[in-house]
Amino acid sequence: MSLSAILPPLQNRQFSTHEIGHFYFALIGHYHFAVTEINDRTISGLSFTKNVGVGREKASGLDWYINLTFRRLYGNYIPMVNRPFWTTRIQKAWKKRPIVWLSGVRRVGKTTLARMFPRATYQNCDLPSVTRQLVDPEPFYEGLGKGVIVIFDEIHRLEDPSRVLKIAADAYPHLRILATGSSTLAATRKFRDSLTGRKQTIYLPPVLWSECIEDFGVKDLDHRLLHGGLPEPLLSATKDAAFFSEWMDSFYARDIQELFGIRNRTGFMKLLHLMLRQSGGLLDYTNLAHLSDLSRHTVKAHIEALSIAHAVFLLSPFQGGGRREITRRPKCYAFDTGFVTFVRGWESIREDDRGLLWEHIVLDALRAVVDDRNLLYWRDKSGREVDFVVRSGRQQVDAIECKINPDSFEHAALSVFRSLYPQGRNYVISPNVKTTFRRRYNDNLRVDFTPVKQLYAPK
Repeated sequence: MSLSAILPPLQNRQFSTHEIGHFYFALIGHYHFAVTEINDRTISGLSFTKNVGVGREKASGLDWYINLTFRRLYGNYIPMVNRPFWTTRIQKAWKKRPIVWLSGVRRVGKTTLARMFPRATYQNCDLPSVTRQLVDPEPFYEGLGKGVIVIFDEIHRLEDPSRVLKIAADAYPHLRILATGSSTLAATRKFRDSLTGRKQTIYLPPVLWSECIEDFGVKDLDHRLLHGGLPEPLLSATKDAAFFSEWMDSFYARDIQELFGIRNRTGFMKLLHLMLRQSGGLLDYTNLAHLSDLSRHTVKAHIEALSIAHAVFLLSPFQGGGRREITRRPKCYAFDTGFVTFVRGWESIREDDRGLLWEHIVLDALRAVVDDRNLLYWRDKSGREVDFVVRSGRQQVDAIECKINPDSFEHAALSVFRSLYPQGRNYVISPNVKTTFRRRYNDNLRVDFTPVKQLYAPK
C-alpha cells in the first residue's frame, strides 16, 4: 500500500461511520498509527512521520506512524499500541484449546487487542446482521479455511453463545476462536454450557505497569495511578471526570442491569462507590449494608455480580492452620486505580497515596501470571500482614510485599509468617527497583527485591 495513493483521496472528505471503521482497521495490518481527536466525520488532516515517534526517522523507512485527526459520530479512537504480552498469551492458549475466552471490563481494550490478529475473521455480535447469521453457525464455519482465526466480539449478545462456541470446538477444531465479553461466562444465563475442556480463559486487566513503560510510553507512575489503566484515560494528558462518570453509567446499564437484572440503580451505584472508596481494605458486609441502605443479603448478591463483572476482585485470606490468623474476611480491590482516585476526588497523588495504589498495580501483574485461586493474602489478629501470598506448590507459598520505597521495607510481619510457613520465596516489589537484588535479614530470611515485570518471569 502506497502512502501517496492514500493521502489525496482521503483528505478533507466526509466519511460514513462504516467507511471510517473500515479505513481504520484496514490500515492496522500495514502501518503503526494513532488517531488523536474525533469530532465529526471529516478527516481534517493526515500527518505521516517515519517510525513510532513523531519526527524520528527509522533507517529502514518501512514502518510509519500515522496521526489522523478526524471526528466521528460516536466513540473515541486511541493510539493503536501493539501489546505483545497479550497476543503471545492468546497464541499460547490456542495451542491448548480451540477457544480462548477473553474477558475484562468495558473499554479495557479487548476489541483493539482482538484486532491485532490482522488475518482474522471478525464478527461484531452487537450487530443484528451478525446475530442473524449465527443463528445457524454451520454455514458460516463451513466457509472458513483450515486454521482461520475467528473473533466473536461481545459474544454474549448472541441468543445462544455457548452453542455457537461448542459447535466450533466439536465440529471445527481446526479453527481458532477468540470470544470476548465484559464478564465471566457465569455472568449470563445464556451460557447453558460452561465449555469445559474446550476453552482457555484469559482476564485482560487495565494496562500493566510494564506495558505502560515499554509499549504505551507512559513512564510517570503517578500518572498511571491517577488516570488508571484503561487506554483512553491512560493516554490522556488530563483526567476527564466525564469519562469515569459515563463509564459507570454504561457499566450499570449494559453489564449489571442487562446481565443480572438488578433494578435498584440508586442502591447499586451507592454500593459501587463505597467499594471503590474502600478498595484494598477488608470486606465488611454488615457495614456496607448500613452505609448503602441495602440488606446484607442484597449487598452480598451485588458484590458477587461486581466480582463476576470484573469490577472488583475478592482476595481470600491464606489459611494454614495458625490459631491467630484471619481465615474468613476477604480483601476487596477495585479493578482500576483511576476509578479509586476518581471516587475519592483526588486530583493528584500524594506521598501517602502511592502505597495502596501500588498494591493494585502489583495485583494486576500477579493476576496476569497466577491463577486467581492461588492468589491470597495473610493477616493475623495482631494486624501483621503480608500483602500477597501465592501458592506455588503443595507445601510452598511465596510471600510478596509491595513497597514504593524498597528501603522502607520492614521484615517483622514476614518473619512471623515464615516462622509458620518456612517453605517459599520472598519478594518485595517496587517501581524503584530496576534490577533484582537480594537482602538477608536473619539466618533464615532472604528477600528478593525485584521490579514487577521480573516477578514470575519465564526463565
